[in-house]
Amino acid sequence: MSILSGKKVLLGVSAGIAAYKTAHLVRQFIKAGAEVQVVQTPASKEFVTPLTLSTLSKNPVHSTFYNEEDENAIWNNHVDLGLWADIMLIAPATANTLAKMTNGVCDNLLLATYLSAKCPVYFAPAMDLDMYQHLSTKTSIEKLTSFGNICIPATSGELASGLVGEGRLAEPEDIVAFIEKDIQSKLPLKGKKILITAGPTYEAIDPVRFIGNHSSGKMGFEIAKCAANLGAEVILVSGPSNQKISHSFVKRIDVVSAEDMYSACHQYYKEMDVAICSAAVADYKPANVANQKIKKKDAALNIELSPTKDILASLGQLKEKQLLVGFALETNNEEENAKGKIERKNLDLIVLNSLKDKGAGFATDTNKITIIDKDFKFQKFEMKSKAEVAQDILTVIIKKLHV
Repeated sequence: MSILSGKKVLLGVSAGIAAYKTAHLVRQFIKAGAEVQVVQTPASKEFVTPLTLSTLSKNPVHSTFYNEEDENAIWNNHVDLGLWADIMLIAPATANTLAKMTNGVCDNLLLATYLSAKCPVYFAPAMDLDMYQHLSTKTSIEKLTSFGNICIPATSGELASGLVGEGRLAEPEDIVAFIEKDIQSKLPLKGKKILITAGPTYEAIDPVRFIGNHSSGKMGFEIAKCAANLGAEVILVSGPSNQKISHSFVKRIDVVSAEDMYSACHQYYKEMDVAICSAAVADYKPANVANQKIKKKDAALNIELSPTKDILASLGQLKEKQLLVGFALETNNEEENAKGKIERKNLDLIVLNSLKDKGAGFATDTNKITIIDKDFKFQKFEMKSKAEVAQDILTVIIKKLHV
């Protein structure tokens, strides 16, 4: 999955012959999983039609502040458009548009939206050779870059005039790849390897029955997704779960039992920078597993249980460079139990939640947590969606990694 998946991309199209490439550019963003809206300058509609771009983006194309032919039309709010976007790209960025952007000229909806944008702004120049080499154009590009905008350089090739040289709009695939690479280079977990456990474990009684728990794996999967979106290379070791994840930075390993999860964690742990053990691992397993289904009888069935391997404690014993994070789901004496777990298992952080809090715990879409570090410093958080909780957890981890 592309780093652009789920991102809101606002594409600004100005009036250059290279505008014809924007149809393919919109397709590339959609293919990467982005949501796309388009703002065109009025003159750019001579080069590529709003109908084409609206069909490909599946959103209306904006080009004027209001529809002059409809006195009841709603105003196209440039502020809302600028705030909506996670990324703004102006392509092609003509010499005229570059000069206006540099000097704050605001005579169309695209320029008003650019001046309102709070997100990173990329611009891809496209013009004829002499125009691209002109000092005024070079000055515009330098100033826009100094403002914090990011230039996607023009390439060399045959131009509309018939000349050959610099000024050609970068190809749509290369523009998307440039933005992906730039985003990834700035992500706080870029280059970090994170091991995450999620879900329950099932401990077999016989070929049909098992001992398990109500964990859905939602929390661990949200952490994995968030970590990958922040640039980490993630190994997700999941017990039986219906949760889905599709991300090029996530390698999912499915396991069943605590023993399976123990083996998978130890296989990868040494090369990890962070391990986050959010799985609800069974504490006990049947001492003897029947080879055939146990038949129901009137008499009581007694099953001898033996403890499973403590995955978290074993990782704590092997810890070298790793930041080790555990989870504690408690029903009483929550904080004291969590603090004891930090000491016993050599943890750097523990994420505490209580079954007493409605909306927290297993199989819910929300969670309420307290994060405690090894110095017993507490950070309490309100009830939030598990996606937001994942972000909170990783924000704390990032601060610890950069101390």
